Amino acid sequence: MLTSPEALLAIAGMLAVTLAIKASGLLLANRLPQTGFIAAWLRHIPGAVLASLVAPAVATGGPAEALAAAATALVFVVTRNLFAAMATGVLAVFLLRMALGA
Repeated sequence: MLTSPEALLAIAGMLAVTLAIKASGLLLANRLPQTGFIAAWLRHIPGAVLASLVAPAVATGGPAEALAAAATALVFVVTRNLFAAMATGVLAVFLLRMALGA
């Protein structure tokens, strides 16, 4: 199978852009404040992004999504383990959708 020069050029361009984005993130991370208000604010961004991704599914979903969200919250409150809570949520929504036929 032969690949056209245009395809190789496009792949090389995507590689360069991807590496530039990742490298700039690493270089920028060293310049961010480690203490103070901005540092505390930045530590909350991953949770806010996760909530913004999950909230629409819970708000527009049915009973399976609502029950899975409640199970996820309960596991997180009890264990304080984000991975266990996310795994519980994924498994709960899968099982509840199957059980409820949603």
